[in-house]
Amino acid sequence: MSMDRNPLRNLERQFEQLRQQFEEMVNRWDGEQFDVPQSGIATGGIGVDLADRGDKFILTADVPGFESEDIDLRLSDETLHITAEHEQAEREEGDERYIKSERTRRMHRSIRLPEPVDEDAVEAKYENGVLTITLPKTEPGELDGETIEIRTEESE
Repeated sequence: MSMDRNPLRNLERQFEQLRQQFEEMVNRWDGEQFDVPQSGIATGGIGVDLADRGDKFILTADVPGFESEDIDLRLSDETLHITAEHEQAEREEGDERYIKSERTRRMHRSIRLPEPVDEDAVEAKYENGVLTITLPKTEPGELDGETIEIRTEESE
């Protein structure tokens, strides 16, 4: 067992843990529904654009550094939930010990849609870290949540 000679190392770990908890809290709370913009808060969250194209919505989300298998999309009660999560990496391998590890992460974003959409016609495509979701509009009705398949260039 090695002794760490840096007296501030434990404090640095606590600040890092606090930062991660703060990011998770901000990402879970969708301030936009309360007219609280999320810009200006550096959380490393998912940035989105939502465009109204008349008969459909097009949502574009930045999810860099993930594979399509790492992303979970769900539509429930006119709210789109995007979750991207890396598997927990092994922190120590043999004699190697990570000093800092920020690449293992989880991102989540919920976006309330202004109008109901047809769940069965929703399409999602992921290319170069950008997730594009086409959400055709529909008449108001009872909608249940369902997983949305994400296509890549190879699956087309």
